Amino acid sequence: MKGETGNLTTPSRRSRTPLTRAAIAGSNTRGRTRGMRLRSAAEGVGTTARIDEIQIDLGEGPSWEALRTRRPVAAADLRAQGGARWPGACAALLELEVGSLYAFPPFVGTVSIGSIGIYSAGARDLSDSDLAGMSGLAAIVSVTLLRRALDRLEVLVEESELAQAQLQRALDSRVVIEQAKGYLAQRHNIDMDQAFARIRSHARSTQARIGVVAADIIAGRLVF
Repeated sequence: MKGETGNLTTPSRRSRTPLTRAAIAGSNTRGRTRGMRLRSAAEGVGTTARIDEIQIDLGEGPSWEALRTRRPVAAADLRAQGGARWPGACAALLELEVGSLYAFPPFVGTVSIGSIGIYSAGARDLSDSDLAGMSGLAAIVSVTLLRRALDRLEVLVEESELAQAQLQRALDSRVVIEQAKGYLAQRHNIDMDQAFARIRSHARSTQARIGVVAADIIAGRLVF
């Protein structure tokens, strides 16, 4: 995706109003590109957060289009360009005094991850080097987030396998305990609760696990 800027809307150069902030959906990436500050949407406040909320609530805007088409989307002048493409979002963004908004979609293979958005208060064209840089950043974000997701998935799988193993051991131990209770109940003509009380008492006095005591009873290594 790096350097792929051919599908961006890039009209003639307009005012050089600085791009003041960027929202990166779904990541905590930070950085700078020619005076453009990058900030996580999850941490954003004020204008940054509202830009995301407007597009999410209305289901339209450059970020949604970038996510849907998986191509960079440029609105260098929202007042001139945005009304026809995203009428609701454009009106709300203009009220927020957002004059231009660019969106770059991080994705890996068929997996779409989110959208990196940068904006300025006035109409603003990005240079070719800026566009290439932001496309490159989107590619880096894609790989980074995918790697984090895979690492987390690996941890979850390991945790799940550990939990399953622990559950199986608990079930196996419970079966042995029930067998030992039944053996003692029959041997001493007592009920199951009394049998379990004897097993538990012996486990406490010897500082052994109840499952170990029960296994020893079933195996004949412990008689009482």
